[in-house]
Amino acid sequence: MKTEEFIEIENKYGAQNYKPLDVVLAKGEGVWVWDIEGKKYLDCLSSYSAVNQGHCHKRIVNKLKEQAEKLCITSRAFRNEQLAFFYKELCELTNSHSVLPMNSGAEAVETVIKAVRKWGYKVKGVKKDKAEIIVCENNFHGRTLTIVGFSTEEQYKDGFGPFTPGFKTIPFGDSKALEDKISDNTVAFMVEPIQGEAGVIVPPTGYLKEVRDICTKNNVCLILDEIQTGLGRTGKILAEEHENVEADATLIGKALSGGCYPVSAVLSNKEVLGVFMPGEHGSTFGGNPLACAVAREALKVLVEENMIENSRILGFYFQEELKKIHSPYIQEIRGKGLLIGVELKHEIGGARPFCEKLMSLGILCKETHEHVIRFAPPLVITKDEIDWAIKKITKVLS
Repeated sequence: MKTEEFIEIENKYGAQNYKPLDVVLAKGEGVWVWDIEGKKYLDCLSSYSAVNQGHCHKRIVNKLKEQAEKLCITSRAFRNEQLAFFYKELCELTNSHSVLPMNSGAEAVETVIKAVRKWGYKVKGVKKDKAEIIVCENNFHGRTLTIVGFSTEEQYKDGFGPFTPGFKTIPFGDSKALEDKISDNTVAFMVEPIQGEAGVIVPPTGYLKEVRDICTKNNVCLILDEIQTGLGRTGKILAEEHENVEADATLIGKALSGGCYPVSAVLSNKEVLGVFMPGEHGSTFGGNPLACAVAREALKVLVEENMIENSRILGFYFQEELKKIHSPYIQEIRGKGLLIGVELKHEIGGARPFCEKLMSLGILCKETHEHVIRFAPPLVITKDEIDWAIKKITKVLS
């Protein structure tokens, strides 16, 4: 079958809630993917950072196969031999005290919302049903009904109301706005260290430390959504480490399994996660032995194969090479590690045509927030591969 035939079938039978580029992928290895017609592409999206370790990493795939032949799922009605090791290794790697495993990133967000609300009532003493969580403008924390309800992107909300109350919104990167918004009912402030979906928006230096201090002073939980920025993407195991802060709850997912299986987790302390009693929260698949085995290997791969340091070094190199491009279209280049946004001038009409042109030259990336091209290749990328990509990107942007 040809590409057009696959697209025709997809359009006929599938829901139209995505607008993908017209490429049908069939194979992946490392930073490269191939379409059904054999054309090779450099993946500069990494499935929104789910494949930090590269496509089909052999160690992770072999571990998945090995565990799948032994035991896949038990439900949490019983214990399994992988879970304890997963808890211990993840806590030691991220300097966390407690873990609650889930499947998708949105589930981790929903979980932490429940946890901090209950913490507010049971520990802080907020009156029943008065808990408030502060979030930021242009946030992206997932697609569930509660989450889209506190989004400031109208398209995410259109036609889905009524929404869950209890959220206040402030500008991103403005610590004074947080301080002004906190009330006696505030239980948490939830924020992305870098706003990915909003266009790779990097806050001012010192912002995370400032909001950490404000939350501590006001007995408010700081929640950092590191589902996209975590696990090496910005050149640290967690982006919070760039400013030496420790959140009360950190959310991870995506690369936690190297893209081979849905795994997410809430990392927190005993005080916050300790509010859950048996039966008050759970997941049929969360913490299953297959997920834990895959996640354990994915974490080992990140560390043992030096991918985090590679992200730091080559992310800086990639940005510097992009800044050398003389382009009439580029407004700004920003990012940290291998999470990079190239914002185009708004008057040129959007980034989509540039992404389509890059695809024709063998580079896959995606527009975000209409005017930004996001470059986020797997962390296994090499300098030679970046140099190859820069030549193609230069051709398109200049």
